[in-house]
Amino acid sequence: MAAAAQIQFSGPVTVFREKRLPETATPAGYSALIDVYDLEAPLPRMLSATGEHHRIVEREGWRLMTPRHAPQPTLEGHLTFALKYEGLDLAVLKRLFGATGPRPIEALVQSKPTGTYARRTWFLYEWLTGERLDLPDAKTGRYAPVLDPSLQWGTEGETAPRYRLKNNLPGTPEFCPLVFRTEKLDEFVNLNLPQRARDIVADVPRDVLARTAAFLLLKDSKSSYAIEGESPGQDRIQRWGRAIGEAGRKPLDSDELLRLQRIVIGDDRFVKLGFRTEGGFVGEHDRESGLPLPDHISARPEDLGSLTAGMIAFDQGPAQHLDAVIAAAILAFGFVYVHPFEDANGRLHRYLIHHVLAQRGYSPPGVVFPVSAAILDQIDTYRETLETYSTRLLPLVRWEPADKFNVHVLNDTGDFYRFFDATPHAEFLYQCVRQTIEKDLPYETDFLRRYDEFRRRIKAMIDMPGRTMDLLFRLLQQNGGTLSNPARGKEFAALTDEEAKRIEGVFADTFTEARVHGKPGPVNHSRIL
Repeated sequence: MAAAAQIQFSGPVTVFREKRLPETATPAGYSALIDVYDLEAPLPRMLSATGEHHRIVEREGWRLMTPRHAPQPTLEGHLTFALKYEGLDLAVLKRLFGATGPRPIEALVQSKPTGTYARRTWFLYEWLTGERLDLPDAKTGRYAPVLDPSLQWGTEGETAPRYRLKNNLPGTPEFCPLVFRTEKLDEFVNLNLPQRARDIVADVPRDVLARTAAFLLLKDSKSSYAIEGESPGQDRIQRWGRAIGEAGRKPLDSDELLRLQRIVIGDDRFVKLGFRTEGGFVGEHDRESGLPLPDHISARPEDLGSLTAGMIAFDQGPAQHLDAVIAAAILAFGFVYVHPFEDANGRLHRYLIHHVLAQRGYSPPGVVFPVSAAILDQIDTYRETLETYSTRLLPLVRWEPADKFNVHVLNDTGDFYRFFDATPHAEFLYQCVRQTIEKDLPYETDFLRRYDEFRRRIKAMIDMPGRTMDLLFRLLQQNGGTLSNPARGKEFAALTDEEAKRIEGVFADTFTEARVHGKPGPVNHSRIL
């Protein structure tokens, strides 16, 4: 690649890589570097350019800066602009360093040896490429963070004396997705949801809480299978529920992932257990030819070792120093993009959410938030969240059809799974966790209290076994709270009309007029008691 001084950056444009700009503007920062070095990397969700107006405008995936923000048309100018205003995009930076080679970066640092942006570029080059530049250790310069914590979520970090920097990146060169700071995430964090959950269960009797926890656990297991379009037998649902209930108790490693896959699959006669040794994709097959029609292409099998090691290192290190929900989003969505197994990736992806939250003590002891149920409630938003990255990734993966109607990836894509913008994923997961705490948890505890009251009052009227009482409740629920003669069936034909009216009154008192989340109305709660 030619030296930085010989690179000619483009002027004002109206279209950038098939993306129209809101108005004529000059690419700046990452967009300019991607353009001039012809980098193959997923485009950032928000691209930058400098326009003619003296106001900053954000729309249609572009941030248009003012003329005074325009960088010098050099490698250093656009790198400085990117680090200052756009945060870190590690996939773009790694491809950029591969294109420039070491000499332009060495020259950049030598020209401004104490400059913060020059030293951050130096660190990032060595950290991402694993190559040491021909530069002596920094002797002067104020210590600064590698990642700007005002732009993106990082850790407290450790000092890197060679550059006089603090490495606060939330990951390793093998796996380091990043999350931008947004108003939405700041609002979620400030809600202090773990304390809200503790407040909700503080006055719940222990037996009611235990039953609530059992139901929420089962609900999450059933929902996780439902998301995959599966309706397994009750034994598999309960077995997976028990595994979810133990989330966070065992350290995450390759053996643990393999153990969990075996639990999910159960019958392995038609599924090859273990890490993939072939390609993989999510999508359909052409009806006539059987050729793959991918919506998402999984990481190459030769990259799975380092990617898995990176995810495990993230879980054992940086995840312990990030907000728990943000850490869970990074790990879980990173896992599902990698798709390391032939089957069970989706359920393990959601298990990892529970793993991180439980490990960090985010939920009250013994309580599992039914995150999968919240995801199922917002399944369209869930898919849209997954597509925020997969649609930008797919065009960069070159592949050909392989045996068994599979895909074979032809280019080096490993970094695309190590480094991605997990901001939408963190926002979505926070919304799901908030729903489980503010709606599901209080609703279930309130339901059980009312159900216990229903049983107590019926028991005082008529002596009947618990199983029969459950059946009576379901019958009332299915018939809008009435027990007319035809509706009673054989099981309750012995009830007199007067007894039936009294039972209907009890049901109305405890459920029909109950206020659920502040809203009066009938309760329709299909469940296993």
